[in-house]
Amino acid sequence: QVQLVESGGGLVWAGDSLRLSCAASGRTFSNYDMGWFRQAPGKEREFVASISRSRSSTSYADSVKGRFTISRDNAKNTVYLRMNSLKPEDTAVYYCAARSGVGRYNYWGQGTQVTVSS
Repeated sequence: QVQLVESGGGLVWAGDSLRLSCAASGRTFSNYDMGWFRQAPGKEREFVASISRSRSSTSYADSVKGRFTISRDNAKNTVYLRMNSLKPEDTAVYYCAARSGVGRYNYWGQGTQVTVSS
């Protein structure tokens, strides 16, 4: 079992930056691929970014490419999402997720709200 706790959300203006953090506990963090997802009101949850357990591979949704950066610190059991040039359409609850293999993510955090005002 892996427990994930997100933090760093808040209310910002368009063009501002935020850094989300996700602290993991319970199992060996470096054994898991990590991802960030988001869900806006009335919409399906969508993929934002992912990073492999070895940090050798990252992936981004087209909507955030060039603005968001995912990173991880395996020594601190933490994954980050740096969000620059935020837009109102980035407003959503952001979730951290972990998976031990390929396919679906096994573990999810409780989410952190990001609100971007224009």
